[in-house]
Amino acid sequence: MPKSKKKLIVIVGPTASGKSELALKLAKKINGEIIAADSRQVYKGLDIGTAKIKGEWCTDIASPKKTFTVVEYKKCAENAIAAIYRKGKIPILVGGTGFYIRALVDGLVLPQVPPNLKLRKKLEKLPPERLFKILQKKDARRAKTIEPKNKRRLIRALEIIAALGKVPKLKKHQKYDALFLGIKRTPAELKKRIEKRISRMLKQGLVKEVQKLRASRLPWKRIYEFGFEYKYPALYLQKKISRNEMQKMLLKETLDYARRQLVWFKKDKRIKWI
Repeated sequence: MPKSKKKLIVIVGPTASGKSELALKLAKKINGEIIAADSRQVYKGLDIGTAKIKGEWCTDIASPKKTFTVVEYKKCAENAIAAIYRKGKIPILVGGTGFYIRALVDGLVLPQVPPNLKLRKKLEKLPPERLFKILQKKDARRAKTIEPKNKRRLIRALEIIAALGKVPKLKKHQKYDALFLGIKRTPAELKKRIEKRISRMLKQGLVKEVQKLRASRLPWKRIYEFGFEYKYPALYLQKKISRNEMQKMLLKETLDYARRQLVWFKKDKRIKWI
């Protein structure tokens, strides 16, 4: 890489694999600062369910009542990297949101498309499974970057395609010389870590965190959009499922999500698995 490109360490891996633990140790050792690459840690009040670490860059910067886009994230992360370099430190990008990481590291030039409220209202009536199938037909590559049950992001992807009249071709403008490290765990080890993480989240007060979000006048539908860690406690609070069912679904969904993350990351040949 040319010397003009800034160096950046990127730590990736499935949920609960130990990314943050490694990043914290590394930051102390090499005088680095951590930037979160997580589509939900940007929101205030989403702490326990996202395993947020206080003090990281690009966290707690948006209201959960508003939609935060990948374009906004990219700008935040670029500003963070510049600030860290000014301090003479090394930026360490950590997270499991593959599209956020790719947008920043590969310098994707993303289309600026305003919200289409009429289209959103129409798409809101469809279940996530149907939205995912539509997106797969229109843009199979983009579909691979989104959780099949993440209705908000599926609608946004379709909204962009509708606005441009075609599948957007994402241009690249690479600014960084990135060292990618991926944390590898055996399936049995990862499952055990996920079980411990769910147990820890519930003990720390995940259900109370969802109650607080609801008390701040967030609709249940919006809470569901923050992912399964928030959806199932929300259903439990509404007495639609039992506590035992909530825990079982949290485990199943987390395992499924970890598998999807691994499929996404394994395609990137730059990652050195450790």
